[in-house]
Amino acid sequence: MTVTDLVSYEDALASFDPVMGLEVHVELGTATKMFCGCSTAPGAEPNAHTCPVCLGMPGSLPVVNATAVESAVRIGLALGCDIASWCRFARKNYFYPDMPKNYQISQYDEPIAFDGHLDVELEDGEVFRVGIERAHMEEDTGKSTHIGGATGRIHGAVHSLLDYNRAGIPLIEIVTKPIEGAGARAPEVARAYVAELRELIRSLGVSEARMEMGQLRCDVNLSLRPHGRETFGTRSETKNVNSLRSVERATRFEIQRHAAVLSSGGTIVQETRHFHEEDGSTTSGRIKEEAEDYRYFPEPDLVPVAPEGAWVEELRAALPELPRLRRQRLKAEWGLSDHEMRSVLNAGAIQPILDTIAAGAPADQARKWWMGELARRANESGTEPAALPITPAQVARITALVADGSLNDKLARQVIEGVLAGEGEPDAVVEQRGLKIVSDEGALGAAVDEAIAANPAIADKVRGGKVAAAGALVGAVMKTTRGQADAGRARELILERLAPQG
Repeated sequence: MTVTDLVSYEDALASFDPVMGLEVHVELGTATKMFCGCSTAPGAEPNAHTCPVCLGMPGSLPVVNATAVESAVRIGLALGCDIASWCRFARKNYFYPDMPKNYQISQYDEPIAFDGHLDVELEDGEVFRVGIERAHMEEDTGKSTHIGGATGRIHGAVHSLLDYNRAGIPLIEIVTKPIEGAGARAPEVARAYVAELRELIRSLGVSEARMEMGQLRCDVNLSLRPHGRETFGTRSETKNVNSLRSVERATRFEIQRHAAVLSSGGTIVQETRHFHEEDGSTTSGRIKEEAEDYRYFPEPDLVPVAPEGAWVEELRAALPELPRLRRQRLKAEWGLSDHEMRSVLNAGAIQPILDTIAAGAPADQARKWWMGELARRANESGTEPAALPITPAQVARITALVADGSLNDKLARQVIEGVLAGEGEPDAVVEQRGLKIVSDEGALGAAVDEAIAANPAIADKVRGGKVAAAGALVGAVMKTTRGQADAGRARELILERLAPQG
């Protein structure tokens, strides 16, 4: 089916109710892997961070990462889940080249956290509650790189390369209950849920949750049912969607695709699907297995996990302020509208702004730079503001240079450019590029005299009392000094020189 074969979104919703299930995999920010001591640091040579355990060698035995267990409990508590007093791992059996053991250590019917919820706020301020079925611990797979072919996928590839550095990295999979009642807003609810979950994960400090790096990935399960029917339809699962925009687009596309198939008398196939960024479409991957196909059974090499109640309560008491409550507080403190606060959230700029304020910048200036120049540059590079190679402390220093008159906004943007280019700290960039504002009377006076001499007609207007015309002369001074003049002082000097003689 092509994009042109879809029914319109409005026609799809006129006949069917969408039901969603979202599965989000979060890569935990632990120093070592889930069941061995191999490093999780990114950027290593392929297969450098491996050992007999994460490669599944015979006779090797896994050991549970205690920090990963603590992170799982904290995530569960933040989602309002019950924490299991006793749970265990299971083997999920399947063959795939990037799974070195031919099974994955996961949790099946005994997750560490279950029965929670997350409230998400939509664009118009409506709050939608998403139920959480469970959050369970597991290990990540390796990474396959397919060489040859036009799509970068296995179909059409000449050969594939396998990197097991990622195999065994701790994951938490968070699975929603069926999301019903969203109607036409289902794509928006899906996006808002993943955005809110990402903020929650970051606030806990258990993962950077950067979707563009695969640290947070969403599988979108979707089915349609005719209006008035209670039985769910057959679902599809769009795998590994890695941006908020893509989560929304994948949901919308699948609603339209399902509706087109059902409306023409066809049958939905239960399968996994691939999402395509270039046109927002999905294509078939493989037939989706049922749970029994994985032949789950208790992991014989690991003892059960039994979090003590007192320890769980200590973790609960130490939870940070939840993101939605923090946004409400910050919105009031910063004097922002609902729309402005949502813009900050959607830009992923809340934490960078807070860190810049903590580094000494005024709140309005921190927001100005992160939501302006830095958000623009992040958008151009296809990343988030926090991922830019500039620290909140450096942004705070730039705001201080503007505040003390060393820079104006135009020069500050050039300093940001230099820092992002790796030219050093803000003060070093100012020095190397010669960006300080020209404010000494000699150099500035000479530029003012040059501007007056070059624009006699405008100068005469100012002498005649048309003070507003001085703006053109200030512009000329700024041009002569490459934007480095102190505009306020230049204006004062122009008016002094052109004041009517008594």
